[in-house]
Amino acid sequence: MASACPPGKSSWPELMGTIGEEAAARIMLERPFVRAYPIRVGSSVTPGFHCDRVLVWIDPNHVVIKIPTIG
Repeated sequence: MASACPPGKSSWPELMGTIGEEAAARIMLERPFVRAYPIRVGSSVTPGFHCDRVLVWIDPNHVVIKIPTIG
């Protein structure tokens, strides 16, 4: 039986186009139980849904190119 994620914000569309490291810091400030990871497009990640993880997809210039979402 999977546990539900804690209630609260689960995506950050307003961070699109910002710098990935700054976006990750803001996410962790808003949701202290999660870890946000700037990940360069094309990198491999561990599959599966994780309530305590936010992948912040960035381009080679470190700009967020996908809406960061818990999972």
